[in-house]
Amino acid sequence: MVMNHRKKLAVLATAVMLTSSLPAAAFAESADKPAASAVSVSGDAAGSDGSAVAPVNAKVTKEKAESLARQTVSVPKEYVLQGASLSSDTLAGGKRSVWGLDFVYKVNGKNKGSIYVRLNADTGQLLDYSTYIDNPSAKPTYPLKVEREAAQKIAYSFLSEVAPTYKDQVKFNPEYGAQQLPPLTGEVRHTLRFDRVVNDIPYVDNYIELDVDSEGHVLRYTLQWDDTIQFPKADAKLTADEAKKKLIEQAKPELRYIIPNNPEGPSKPVLSYDMGAFAIDAVTGKEVQSGYIDPNQVSGTPIADKPLGEAPGAVNLTEEQAKQAVLSAFSIPSNAVYAGASYYENTDDGAGATVASWRLEWELKNGKDTVGSASALINSRTGFINSFYSYQNNQNASAKPALSYDQAEAKAIETVKKQLPWAADELYIVKRDKSQYDPDKVSYIDTYYFSFVHKINGATADYDNVNVSIDSNTGAVRSYDASIHPYKYPETAPKVITPAQAIEKWMTYYRTELTYYLTQNYVYQGQPIPVEKYKTLLAAGVIQTSDVESNANAQLIYRLVPRQLDESIFLDAESGSWRSRDTGEVTQLEKPKATDIDGHWAQRQLELMVAYKALDVKDGKVRPNEIVTRGELIKMLVLAMNSGRPPVLYAGSADSTASASFADVGTKNQYYAYVESALQQNLIDIGDGSFNPDGKVDREEMAELIVRALGYNSLANYDDLFNISFKDADKMEKKGQAAIVVGLKIMTLSGGNFQPAKQVSRAEASVAFFRFLQTRAELQEAPLRN
Repeated sequence: MVMNHRKKLAVLATAVMLTSSLPAAAFAESADKPAASAVSVSGDAAGSDGSAVAPVNAKVTKEKAESLARQTVSVPKEYVLQGASLSSDTLAGGKRSVWGLDFVYKVNGKNKGSIYVRLNADTGQLLDYSTYIDNPSAKPTYPLKVEREAAQKIAYSFLSEVAPTYKDQVKFNPEYGAQQLPPLTGEVRHTLRFDRVVNDIPYVDNYIELDVDSEGHVLRYTLQWDDTIQFPKADAKLTADEAKKKLIEQAKPELRYIIPNNPEGPSKPVLSYDMGAFAIDAVTGKEVQSGYIDPNQVSGTPIADKPLGEAPGAVNLTEEQAKQAVLSAFSIPSNAVYAGASYYENTDDGAGATVASWRLEWELKNGKDTVGSASALINSRTGFINSFYSYQNNQNASAKPALSYDQAEAKAIETVKKQLPWAADELYIVKRDKSQYDPDKVSYIDTYYFSFVHKINGATADYDNVNVSIDSNTGAVRSYDASIHPYKYPETAPKVITPAQAIEKWMTYYRTELTYYLTQNYVYQGQPIPVEKYKTLLAAGVIQTSDVESNANAQLIYRLVPRQLDESIFLDAESGSWRSRDTGEVTQLEKPKATDIDGHWAQRQLELMVAYKALDVKDGKVRPNEIVTRGELIKMLVLAMNSGRPPVLYAGSADSTASASFADVGTKNQYYAYVESALQQNLIDIGDGSFNPDGKVDREEMAELIVRALGYNSLANYDDLFNISFKDADKMEKKGQAAIVVGLKIMTLSGGNFQPAKQVSRAEASVAFFRFLQTRAELQEAPLRN
């Protein structure tokens, strides 16, 4: 049944599933599933036979919506309508009603497949479609039947069928989805996007996106579109070169310490240059959209000009000691009753240390009634208070604040100085827009919120944060949250590339794009309010969405668009090199591409190994016929077993250094993490303490590695269990291992010979490990492990 359904869908498409955030163009109340306020009707209560009619008012009835869905995306009859919901999407100039339909296919009561469809309840237009088939053994097969170029044609044919009025208003986006790594497990998909074009300019927040698998099936379709937007015409706009110059002039690169993953041990701070994407008005050149906190919002001076005390030392607090430490640090309401504590320990893999903490709880009482709570989290090994929180119901909502913003700010700074005296000269308060707390404009202010940035020698510690909220009437601390990692930093700032050099590097990462940007405008009590204030009031419960009038204006902008990469990267501020956040290794923006494998019998498998950096490319060549080394083979194996992700190793503490198990594979060796991971997984043995990473590999050794990875090495040692008919079996020690890899078609014979001593080329190793991936996906039983 499942295969029949997939064949019905094969009329058209292919893609890699990505989760797309809703654009500013439409704040959808129901993007994929209906909102809580939507009218829902179960499939049983209002079945497709028309025996019951949904009690809702829509131009397209539920029954008509089901019929359209089945016809438009060929929903097989064995898929039963499980549920239906009628909700609405908020658009720039109004709302639209939407039907959401869930179809399921069950076998013996178990879900074997599902199809979800969203339709415009006024026009019947297909808005979303996605399908899921329970096929856990799905595996990639190369070469693909449908490559990306063919998938594009299939996708366009599909949207021509289901959205003919939109097909001439879109343009294919060749970059979107093109940089995705092909999966090593599961089905292969292509993600394709067609951007909306208005006045010959792409409006990238409206688009049609599709997923097409390598068999040519359309698995997902999304029409993200708002027909109510009014687009301005701007004849006198900046040229692309002028816009790029303006963007460079307004760029604000910032030095930041980040924590990339460290395969060799505990994570360590690395100094980076960060530059978030932003946009400028296409006519005036002024910044209109920032992708990061403006450094100008952060105070230019720290809250103290020198440390005010010592960092917390080593202690071992009891529950009572932890309780007294919190009581001396923060004011707990007089009606608080101590409710107890819990103790727990947690290993911080990034720091390579164990953290022990007490969580303390209080209940705020009014007679027998509980009217609030208070809690604190304190590190029992250092006495460092990580967080404090106090909340009491029945606050006087109409009272004017007794404290001004400036008085509350002083209270927040005083609190931080008291709790973090050793870091006071490195903490900078973030300046807020005081109009958000203007009592003449805001009817209810009960709390002031403040945040602080941690800087070391002028560089922001990206992973540290301090937040404080102050009661506007009592001046008491309502909440306090602090995360200051005890990393060691250089006493003086290291030498780094200049801001201009950083901007030049980042401009190779971004491209400049002319597009439209939707600006949401809010009016409350007849006065326009900024979006930040709107969100603040909404989050505080001061206003409801129904209290505010809103509209949206399209604005022509030039914006910086980041490259779509397979890995997260950062710009090393000291070397000016791009590095991977996952491994810390130097990387590049362009995918390595080998020039010496076109037409090679193992081209696709070699491309996979190059994409995952299992094989290096030197001077544009991967050298497919060279003999693979032991280091390369182990890297291939570990990456294959880890779905393409590099391994991560941790040492015992932040001060310890990783030790190498093999004398010739030190912690700085490119294969260190892979060899250590292989040893931990019992894929290799310690032997005499040397690994020989540059040594050549023969077929017998590769067979044993693969069998160990499959978990069958113990079984393989009973070689009398196997019908071994190799002509050269008497030349082998690992007969069982060879029999398994040949029987599973991972390795092949040549003229009836296994050729155990023959050395393995890079191409042969790539093919063998790809077959290993396919075979492992097919093996359902729990493997044995040597």
